[in-house]
Amino acid sequence: MSDHTHDREAAAALDALRGALAAHGITLPSLDLHLPSYAGRYGTPPLITLGNCNPATAQRIASALAKP
Repeated sequence: MSDHTHDREAAAALDALRGALAAHGITLPSLDLHLPSYAGRYGTPPLITLGNCNPATAQRIASALAKP
């Protein structure tokens, strides 16, 4: 990981999302930094790849987001 501010921002967001999902028992194996946007320098933070998930995981995410 580089020391670039945007890279640190993206890594922190990735860690926060991974932790929040784990708190609901949800794991997205493909959750990671989007490598093409990480490798490119566009003046914005790298994208975060959420990846694919099965229908049961999608439903768990939807349920977790729907809670007040």
